[in-house]
Amino acid sequence: MKIEHLAIWVKDLYKMREFYMDYFNATSNELYHNPTKQFSSYFLTFDSGARLELMHKSQIKSGSHSRQEFFGYAHFAISLGSKEAVDQMTEKFRSNGLRVKGEPRTTGDGYYESVIVDPEGNLIELTV
Repeated sequence: MKIEHLAIWVKDLYKMREFYMDYFNATSNELYHNPTKQFSSYFLTFDSGARLELMHKSQIKSGSHSRQEFFGYAHFAISLGSKEAVDQMTEKFRSNGLRVKGEPRTTGDGYYESVIVDPEGNLIELTV
């Protein structure tokens, strides 16, 4: 058994698609649009075969939380393969003006990771 994909609601479908394609080399399918439901989505596929669905629906409003801790989705992790890759990607985010929430470090449970924030505030752990 494996998780088939993760899905997130986004405000700007095209900007978020470009972000994941540019930074993580994801490939995208063609836009799916259902005019009846006013729903659009892209499935992004990463080199490992993992997939991320970006979904947009005009009726979805911003949540009342402000990306503080809450029950539900907390983050997802992308393995980059080495400590050096984590360090380099973290610096790439920083130099491009994107937020680094957690500096590269070895965690208490043995992960080497940093935590970055995508353009819409979703947390991504960059791991070995």
